[in-house]
Amino acid sequence: MTIGLGTTAHAAQCGNTASGFEAWVQQFRPEAARAGISQRTLDLAFKNARYATKTISADRNQKSFKLSFEQFMQKRGASTIVSKGKRLKQQNAGLFAALEKQYGVPAGPLIAIWGMESGFGTFSGNQHTVSAVATLAYDCRRSAYFTEQLYALLQLIQKGWMSPDFKGAAHGEIGQTQFLPANVVRFGVDGDRNGSVNLASTADALASTANFLRGHGWSRGGGYQPGQANYRAIQGWNAAGVYQKAIAQIGADIDG
Repeated sequence: MTIGLGTTAHAAQCGNTASGFEAWVQQFRPEAARAGISQRTLDLAFKNARYATKTISADRNQKSFKLSFEQFMQKRGASTIVSKGKRLKQQNAGLFAALEKQYGVPAGPLIAIWGMESGFGTFSGNQHTVSAVATLAYDCRRSAYFTEQLYALLQLIQKGWMSPDFKGAAHGEIGQTQFLPANVVRFGVDGDRNGSVNLASTADALASTANFLRGHGWSRGGGYQPGQANYRAIQGWNAAGVYQKAIAQIGADIDG
């Protein structure tokens, strides 16, 4: 079963406070059922879903992206990421060589993303993912975008690739490199070849990230600093300019 990721809710009414969330869920469920989501999946997914106040707070207060480049690098611990990243590159040389051979993406930017997003898998979030994504789909600010993410998340649950009570980051990001659900559907790779895509797995997360970058125009052998051919693929990863520059710089420092 494949659900079109362009599907959006037409009848469910968005809102900007918690008061309308439960009514929105009840309006959304039949739309999702018509789109191919089973009643069992919907029951499991929404059983413990609640309006995610912490998600809304995070969405309204993304202050770190307003820092200068130097401030951002310091706040995100860039020097520590570079130092540990170099060790991980050596320790996992075979994995990174295989990824570069298959996707054309060198170790540096992959390790930079891995370190920036989850501290190399040490913390991937503690927020109920269905609650986070459903709340943002209900919220009027970016309802259409996150409704698409919610359909993708339900698809992943229906495939058995994710638990209905999975916990991730505040905006519904998943796993060691923090993919939004639609990007798991589009670019997820079974890197450890166990039959499913699980971004808690290092191999799956890094292979999926390399596949994402290739899917956003990464060209084998090209540079990835601002103004170079592959910088646009890094821009596809995150919309914040300071974040893009950080990935490029940290990646270059790791690649040496």
